[in-house]
Amino acid sequence: MNNKSCCCRAERAPAINFNRAALLASFALLLSMVPHAMASDAPAWMHALVSAPLPAHDEKTDAVVLYQETNVNVVAADKIKTQVRVAYKILRPSGREYGIASVFFNSHSKVNGLRGWCIPAQGKDYEVRDKEAVEVALPGVEGSELVSDVRVKLLRIPAPDPGNIVGYEYEEEEQPLVLQDVLDFQREIPVREMHYSLQLPAGWEYKTSWINYPEVKPVQSGTQSQWVLTDIKAIRKEQSMPPIVGVSGQMVVSFFPPGGPSFAGFSNWQEMGRWYLNLSNGRRDASPEIKQEVSTLTASATTPLAKMKALASFVQDDIRYVAIELGIGGQQPHPASEVFAHRYGDCKDKATLLSSMLSQIGVDSYYVIINADRDSVSPRTPANVGAFNHAILAIKLPDNLNDPSLVATIQHPRLGRLLFFDPTNELTPFGEIGGYLQDNYGLLVTPEGGELLALPQQSPSMNTIRRTANLVLDPSGTLKGDVSETRLGDRASSERWFLRTATKDNDRVKPIEDLLAGSLSQFRITKASILNMDYSNRPFGFNYSFEAPNYATYAGGLLLVRPRVLGVKARALLETKEPRQFPVEFESPVEDTDNFSIAIPPGYVVDDVPPPANADYDFASYHSRIEVNGNVISYVRTYEVKELTVPVTKMEELKKFYRVIAADERNTVVLKASAK
Repeated sequence: MNNKSCCCRAERAPAINFNRAALLASFALLLSMVPHAMASDAPAWMHALVSAPLPAHDEKTDAVVLYQETNVNVVAADKIKTQVRVAYKILRPSGREYGIASVFFNSHSKVNGLRGWCIPAQGKDYEVRDKEAVEVALPGVEGSELVSDVRVKLLRIPAPDPGNIVGYEYEEEEQPLVLQDVLDFQREIPVREMHYSLQLPAGWEYKTSWINYPEVKPVQSGTQSQWVLTDIKAIRKEQSMPPIVGVSGQMVVSFFPPGGPSFAGFSNWQEMGRWYLNLSNGRRDASPEIKQEVSTLTASATTPLAKMKALASFVQDDIRYVAIELGIGGQQPHPASEVFAHRYGDCKDKATLLSSMLSQIGVDSYYVIINADRDSVSPRTPANVGAFNHAILAIKLPDNLNDPSLVATIQHPRLGRLLFFDPTNELTPFGEIGGYLQDNYGLLVTPEGGELLALPQQSPSMNTIRRTANLVLDPSGTLKGDVSETRLGDRASSERWFLRTATKDNDRVKPIEDLLAGSLSQFRITKASILNMDYSNRPFGFNYSFEAPNYATYAGGLLLVRPRVLGVKARALLETKEPRQFPVEFESPVEDTDNFSIAIPPGYVVDDVPPPANADYDFASYHSRIEVNGNVISYVRTYEVKELTVPVTKMEELKKFYRVIAADERNTVVLKASAK
């Protein structure tokens, strides 16, 4: 659910910003093809860049944007023409991916005149034309071949080698679903020069909003406005940083015909909610087949909650998810009748079908448009379609329904108690939401309009790994024993997702092998089993046994044993020379516990025990202690994440937090031979 759209006005991608890794992986055939390039001079606008100075960059930069030009001509409310030009200079071999031009289009748009050129550092220019382009389903998107109204046109430009300049241009004509555009001008590579122009009909007006960047004033020429940006710094990626869209510079442009916003335009969140409601009008109408299915599914259910769960389970499990997400598939959901008949759909389609089915049992529900990458949207974000890539539901619970399993709720001042639910996520039980939605902002769409609100954050105790081990250490230093591991929440969902296609025993124990390999230098799994693999409403678990030769080490007649046998919580993400630029994002609230007991070998006693470890901060906490009872060493620890965002101002605290954990995880208990 991280894909960006390119078929609505808000999300035209001038480069291959749509998950470049998926693009390259999915089109190995395209990369292996030699384009039918011809020797032909590149256009004057590209040759003017040959001697242009490069923007500031470091030795790790793959490429730079030398020039980008986007000219938007609003002909009428139902017709917009756009011309795009982009040129890169390739600096490193890994920058060759910028030699693939990708343009997304849908049933409301068409792309013409796609052409690309390469200006080599030495030799003649190359040209490839529109006839060499291929049109394919969306790259790296499961099931995209089932959807015909969203495609991508790809053109491979020859010789995208270090030192060469590659560029392309195209024209797009579209019937927009929304009168808005978003210029994503800051990215992972620096930009030397960027031009954006807007041509409006007489009497039209526009409004701009700038995100994460100082406002740039346009130059006016009649009814045309032009913005010029230069020397735009690259976003340096950091581990566990907020999503790029949440920190990069963007300009949101909304344009309005005479008289103010029309059915295709908006200037605030309330108006955007009305726009989306109009767009989805009639889409939730139930067909006779849907009504019959609801009757069948709820026939044996005796309570409203049981009925809701039955319908939710059907949409989760029986409607195939085709990942043409909110922006990619256009903003408009398919009719519920079509989704039900075809048995597949994207996030907004599944939400539409479930909303339709819930209405048949007298339960109201509302769209919630959201971004699956938390911190992509905040209260300071201007209303724009491009801010979102996902759709879920807010279900109005009956006043007398109070069940402890329904935790993903808020009390709305006008609508009452609302339960948030993601029909796309088949591994999260009804009543809960995944960490990606918690403490996230979504647009609630009601008949009164849109309202940006914060989704609830669930208790850390609902997302846990509880690991218990009973182990024995023999005189040779070999450790062996049994481990029981129970997982809840996202900790369970992630393992179920990883194992969903596993059919062989070797594949099923891979998560256990990965855990042991990250904690032990040598090990052998002697038996293993999985609990509740197919029951997402129950705790997931592993039970396994292992032995680890040479786990304890001898030093000067002493035997050193690390009591923290399994699991690594310490992270080195802040142990860098460069200062942190962006906050650290945790995936979800967490409460993990480890309880390990180690029986020491006969003839040994404990000589030294490390002190307890304690680190308490408002964002997280860590506690561990070691006790000795007879010949058994007990190690107990808890690790809790309480806040999902740690601001840059608290980086030193976070660094100390991880250093406390790292020291504790390295600590050893010292054993010595007992006196005879």
